Amino acid sequence: MTTGKTILNEKDIDRILTRMTYEILEVHKGSENLALIGIQTRGVYLAKRLQSKILQFEGAEVPTGDMDITLYRDDWTLISQQPVVQATDIQFSVDEKQVVLVDDVLFTGRTIRAAMDALIDFGRPIRIELAVLVDRGFRELPIQADYVGKFVKTKRPERVNVLVKENDGQDGVTIESEDV
Repeated sequence: MTTGKTILNEKDIDRILTRMTYEILEVHKGSENLALIGIQTRGVYLAKRLQSKILQFEGAEVPTGDMDITLYRDDWTLISQQPVVQATDIQFSVDEKQVVLVDDVLFTGRTIRAAMDALIDFGRPIRIELAVLVDRGFRELPIQADYVGKFVKTKRPERVNVLVKENDGQDGVTIESEDV
């Protein structure tokens, strides 16, 4: 049997994304030369929300793209023999941009390593940063987020599930564990 515990609700997520937006704008001293790229699936929606908040706070629309990293992963054959590849849609040049990769959960670091490899295929950004809603630890690679919504202590077998309205019909973050 699986049990879940809610750790973030809709208001928590909105508050966190507002804080992260201000942090990004403060570090970059505005939105000039900034771009956001969301990692499929939920990172795409989080990047669009950050874009919307930047527009609200700065009056500037930063370019935002979507990236699927499935085939860049070094462990994709372990995940599935027939991976589901989603769209990558980056309609702007990443050359000389300060790109913030956006994802829902940072765990082993493998997704982010793959995202950086994929991004370099699109050009040469001046800087690559990482924004995540949840950092749960247990890194396998030396990767660290620049902007973190919430650090969560988990056990390795637990699962962190991020739900976003645009994909799941509701906002929330839960931790699931197998009952013994």
